[in-house]
Parts: sequence; structure tokens; C-alpha cells
Amino acid sequence: MTIVTDSEHGHKNITRRRFLAAATSAVGAVVAGMVAVPLVDSLEPTAAAEAASSTTVDLTPIEPGMQVTVPWQKKPVIIINRTPEMLATLKETMQKGILKDPLCKVPQQPPYCTNMYRSRVPEWYVGIRICNHLCCIPHYRPKKGSVAPWWLGGFHCPCHGSMYDLSARVIQGSPAPHNMAVPEYELSTEKMSATITHMYPKAHLC
Repeated sequence: MTIVTDSEHGHKNITRRRFLAAATSAVGAVVAGMVAVPLVDSLEPTAAAEAASSTTVDLTPIEPGMQVTVPWQKKPVIIINRTPEMLATLKETMQKGILKDPLCKVPQQPPYCTNMYRSRVPEWYVGIRICNHLCCIPHYRPKKGSVAPWWLGGFHCPCHGSMYDLSARVIQGSPAPHNMAVPEYELSTEKMSATITHMYPKAHLC
């Protein structure tokens, strides 16, 4: 008869525990890998999710020159009340020839926003605050000279250096290939409200 000592029992139990721990870790790694894809995919919601989700923003508190950023379908949407001085910089950037797509030929916005202002109403800009390079969130830098001596105001992504004007049109030399995306939305100057409804199908975030 074979006699198993307490020390042998302990060694077998330790070995068994190590095996179970390793197996559990391996399964956890596989599950984590499976979960990672839906998290990335969540940046591009399904048509059903888009239809079910809209956000209405009260524009009354947003004074000229000010902005507000609101969450919409897990994306930051920035709304800016642009002053006449801010609107004037949009012509300046075009005159200086520093924009990659000044006439918005790439469909990063709905047709009704295919203009210099990239908006329904010139002073009110509504756009998705995501850099078109690698989906970072750029800083809003409206003050002239705050990013570079020639800076007229706009968006600056500190991650990789992409720059945009106050219509979120990408500036030459930026790693971002296109202007930032503009969603589909409704805007009422009488009710002083903006309702973000859908992601424009032809636009892409990054």
C-alpha cells in the first residue's frame, strides 16, 4: 500500500491551485480581448442607437465668445457662440491659404453645413470635438496667438499637434487628414435651442 504523507498532499494542493490560477488568468485575458472590440466599436453607433438618441441644448446661457461641450452618444459635442471677430478669422485663414480643405469638399458635414462657417447659422457652430487623426479630444483655443504667433483661434490637439480653425477646418501641416466631423442637427434661434440628432453618414471621426 502506498502511503501519501502530509507534505505530498500539500505539494499536490499547491500545484493544483497554481494550475487553476493560471487557467483563470488565461480565460480572463481572452474575455478581456473579446470585450475590447465592442468598446472601440462603440464610437460608431448602430443606426438603431442613433435614432433612439438625440440631445437638445439650451443656447441661452452661451454668451458671445463662449462655448459649451455636451455628451452625445458617448461623444463630446461643442457648441460655440462665435462673435463677429471670430467669424472674421475664418476668411483670414482662407486668404492665407493655410487650410487643407477650406471649401469643405470632403463630406465631413451635412450639406447644409457645407460653407465657410460649417453651420446652419454663422455664429453658432455645432461640431463633434474629436480630432480626425487618432480620435483625441483637442483643446479649444479661441485666443489669437495662444498656440503660435500666427494663430487666429481654433482647436489644437496637444497629442500629435493637429490644428483647426474656428470652424474646425484642419490646418496644413497637421497629421489629421480632414476637418472635424459635424453631426446632423436642428437649430432654432427663436427658441434658442440646438438638437443634435444623428451622425452624418458620410463623415468619420478619425
